[in-house]
Amino acid sequence: MNRRELLVAVGGAAALVATRPAPAAGHSRTARPPNAALHWSGIAEAAIAPGRPPGSAGVLGGIVHGAIHDAGAAASGRYPALLVAPCARGRADADAAVATAAYLVLSARVPAQADSLADSYAAYRALLDNSPAVGRGLDRGRQVAEAVLALRADDGFDATVPWTQPAPGPGVFEPVLTNPDGTPATPVDVKLGRVTPLVIAAADQFRPLGPYQLTSAAYAADLVEVAAYGRVDSTVRSPAQTDTARFWAENTFTQWSRTLRGLGAERRLDTAAAARMLGLAQVTAADALIACFNAKYHYLFWRPVHAIARADSDGNPATTADPTWRSLLTVNHPEYVSAHATWSNAITTALAGYFHTSRIPLTMTSTITGTTRTYRTLPDAAADVTGARIWAGLHFRKSLIDGARLGRRVAGAVAAHARHPRQERL
Repeated sequence: MNRRELLVAVGGAAALVATRPAPAAGHSRTARPPNAALHWSGIAEAAIAPGRPPGSAGVLGGIVHGAIHDAGAAASGRYPALLVAPCARGRADADAAVATAAYLVLSARVPAQADSLADSYAAYRALLDNSPAVGRGLDRGRQVAEAVLALRADDGFDATVPWTQPAPGPGVFEPVLTNPDGTPATPVDVKLGRVTPLVIAAADQFRPLGPYQLTSAAYAADLVEVAAYGRVDSTVRSPAQTDTARFWAENTFTQWSRTLRGLGAERRLDTAAAARMLGLAQVTAADALIACFNAKYHYLFWRPVHAIARADSDGNPATTADPTWRSLLTVNHPEYVSAHATWSNAITTALAGYFHTSRIPLTMTSTITGTTRTYRTLPDAAADVTGARIWAGLHFRKSLIDGARLGRRVAGAVAAHARHPRQERL
């Protein structure tokens, strides 16, 4: 979406913000509104997730949560901004600011959901009073939204990047899914590594060094491991390992978004604090995903399903081809580096920074298995992903190790920026 289209979109929604009636009389609220950061994070998830690959959803979610963060910061005065900071005096209602910023950014970036979003905003606005603090909150939310949309105009997110299959050969990625007519399905999120990051300097700023050489002993060891444990009918993978692989097979964006909201509610964070936590986690995840997919489509490394079937072409005497091998799960983008490892380590590192400790119990659910898991620490949750993706047959261990490191490095950069932001005041 270009700058002109964004301005037109936000102009229409901003008019609704300006004309929404407040409660009929007085400054009192008929009911306490729900925490706007948690509430609108849920609305954002519902608006963004349908029809998008998880990676794209995560980046768009980062943009929206950047606005949620900065609206909460502008209203409360308690935190430095991440992306934009309006010049404003006096405290403002954080719920009004966050709801307005989230609504306006979502309406512009997800125009297909504009009517539903308008209804959600009207319902939330009706819970706010007509006090001066709420008025200031509405105005600051609008300022933040307009600035974020201007900042992200022409960011490449809505660009169409065609997929060009490189010449097939040992180590070269090829699509692992097919269309109904039998032709290879286009890999997902080809564009994502070209999207302008929110905070880090460039998509390739922390690009990892790449997969092992095909002829190395380390590569052979990784291949033997995933061949044994990741096969759909593996005889060595335990039922518990299969359950772990399936637990983490949910759409990563929805699983982590739901987890973050649950954590905010469990910790009884107020609106500004929840906006801070969600913003740090989701903006970090967005930049980590951009960095991850930049590496994926740079290295274009093959998935285990092709690596194992064609091991007789890799030049490594320690690997054995098995054309019958099939993975437990399937995704359709290059193997290196692991998006799930990058994403999960980015979020857990950001959370550890926010809470000033990694010893935070984390409760997660999965819509795939219908089960709940509680991890004693944040690193425990991230570490579970490593085994899960090997047992699913999706990744070599090196991809998971390097993805975890990439997520942590991006998180470190975002945390440093969050302490000393570079953005200009409006």
